[in-house]
Amino acid sequence: MPSKWDIFALSERMMAMDDAAWARHANPWSVYSRMSILPLMTLAVCSRVWLGWGALLPVALVVLWTWWNPRAFAPPISTDSWAAHGTFGERVFLNRKTVPIPSHHKRWATALGVVSGVGMVPWIWGLWQLDPGMTLFGLSLMIGGKLWFVDRMAWLYQDMKDAHPDYAAWAR
Repeated sequence: MPSKWDIFALSERMMAMDDAAWARHANPWSVYSRMSILPLMTLAVCSRVWLGWGALLPVALVVLWTWWNPRAFAPPISTDSWAAHGTFGERVFLNRKTVPIPSHHKRWATALGVVSGVGMVPWIWGLWQLDPGMTLFGLSLMIGGKLWFVDRMAWLYQDMKDAHPDYAAWAR
């Protein structure tokens, strides 16, 4: 049972990820198009300048895209890609209480989560103040941290794919 303070498990629960959604999310189109979420949210929030309260519509659409993205694409024909291995690694990481993972992967995942979280501060401040420099700085930390996290998760999957029969079964 994941801790209530495990931000990674909380995110999975909020996204209502099941085996079918994870299989579809292994599609590289899902992984790469997911990187559009923060820039789109930035534009949606900034649209308050010209749309006023109407900006809630683009914000809601980005939230919907965030939820729908892992379900939007068919499962990949082949899972021999960095993107698929990254999503598999995320699943391995989320299962770390059941099947322990090497401590260096835990430390890196946590550190990269912190980098992304720290990036939220200048991003939110930049959006609030309509400061493009702070907004872009925050976006860089968040997106850079997330991309590095996915890379780290691909490495974790490579290290753990033989540790549990489910892990090997995800590959096609």
